[in-house]
Amino acid sequence: MPDSENATSPAPFSLDDSPIARELADLTSRRKALEGVSVEFTGQTRVLTISNQKGGVGKTTTTVNMAAALASLGARVLVIDLDPQGNASTALGVPHTADIPSVYDVLIDEFPLADIIQTSPESPNLLCAPSTIHLAGAEIELVSQVAREHRLRTALEEYLEASTERPDFVLIDCPPSLGLLTINAFTAASELMIPIQCEYYALEGLSQLLGSIRMIQKHLNPSLHLSTILLTMYDGRTRLAQQVADEVRAHFPREVLHTVIPRSVRVSEAPSFGQTVIAYDGQSVGAVSYREAAVELVRRQQAATNEGAL
Repeated sequence: MPDSENATSPAPFSLDDSPIARELADLTSRRKALEGVSVEFTGQTRVLTISNQKGGVGKTTTTVNMAAALASLGARVLVIDLDPQGNASTALGVPHTADIPSVYDVLIDEFPLADIIQTSPESPNLLCAPSTIHLAGAEIELVSQVAREHRLRTALEEYLEASTERPDFVLIDCPPSLGLLTINAFTAASELMIPIQCEYYALEGLSQLLGSIRMIQKHLNPSLHLSTILLTMYDGRTRLAQQVADEVRAHFPREVLHTVIPRSVRVSEAPSFGQTVIAYDGQSVGAVSYREAAVELVRRQQAATNEGAL
């Protein structure tokens, strides 16, 4: 037996080598990288619908936090809340009680979009067309309206033409169903962003959604295309999350953002304070991830523009 002097002793444990320490170091370096980020906007308004017919995938959360992250980069952003629950309006701190002019008035009574838009208290660059409870009945009322699928598109085009300060981005939050409200969103937008949660059945319903998009492209809006997929609710501790991410990237290699949005308590807490996670805790991992996703969204467009110019 070796004596005690020659026995190899285990290496001392260091807090610097712990998983928590590594995560903190990584987050710190990501924050510093974002501080030095500079992006340019084309001056053209990008209109994106954020949609997924599967509920609970972080659709509204993605809409408001991407909007706030883009605004923090200097973009002027308009969020159109087409979900009767009005969660996007709540998260942006915008009043949306029943007596406030809303998207319902635009769709049914042809109010100008400019008359209902409010500025979020978070940023002068962050605008919201709120939803109210009246929107719940709009699906039925739209059935008898002339040009029922194009009413949002018409209102948005008129707003953009008359606007002295055109938004760089318009993000449309949809209800988790394919009714006339969602069809209005698809008809008004040129790009589709799909948030997909990194959990079992993540791709369930996606083929159905893409089939619906093809129908919209064929009959209502040929310019609509799937431009962006964002992986949400990512838990790096599980093998399943990595498998789902790999599967989605294999199916959609060009559309999936490199950035993933992790599960985050701060992201979940922020709406209850009437804030996005960018305002609620801008240094948290959720806020940093959304800001990275926003930078990637802008730079992808820049790269595509540069390729087209060559």
